[in-house]
Amino acid sequence: MMSAMSRRRSPLATAVLALVCESPMHAYRMRQLIKERHQDDVVNVAQRNSVYQAIDRLVRDGLLAVRETTREENRPERIVYEATQAGRETLRQWMRTMLSTPAREFPEFPAALAFLSVLTPQEALAALRQRIATLEERLSALDAEISGSLAYVARLFLVESEYQRAQIATELDFVRGLADDLSEGRLTWDFEI
Repeated sequence: MMSAMSRRRSPLATAVLALVCESPMHAYRMRQLIKERHQDDVVNVAQRNSVYQAIDRLVRDGLLAVRETTREENRPERIVYEATQAGRETLRQWMRTMLSTPAREFPEFPAALAFLSVLTPQEALAALRQRIATLEERLSALDAEISGSLAYVARLFLVESEYQRAQIATELDFVRGLADDLSEGRLTWDFEI
């Protein structure tokens, strides 16, 4: 049996384990809850199969177990999963590590900034202005979600949205400044790759 530290963690595996620690459930319900709780902003469940792959890996690692197989009329068979004791311990270790230790992640935007000179300054400015509009929309949507949810959801369940809001606001400030620098000629280049 693998130790908690040697098991490969991921946001999706963490979400699946956390959900089955709340209550045993089947894969469809896991995906449904992630979406209902807007956790699909932080956990990628766009591909339905990804939840099943995460479950298979967690079962293989001994962190999840099949509790029962159910069948409701006119519905396919559903396998209900529950966390094992090792799964509960691993989840708690993953959470301590994820909260305490910044991970080295590789998002696309900083990579695009590293190779900004591939575009002309005008192309870069146009793309950044599009990003500004998108970030403004996302910020507005998050503000509405947070303020609307606080009436019926404890703040504990909105902290990831608060974090996202802070990240988006910071990114928006940076991108606006960069766009201003391009627009005013404080940042420019005259070569193409």
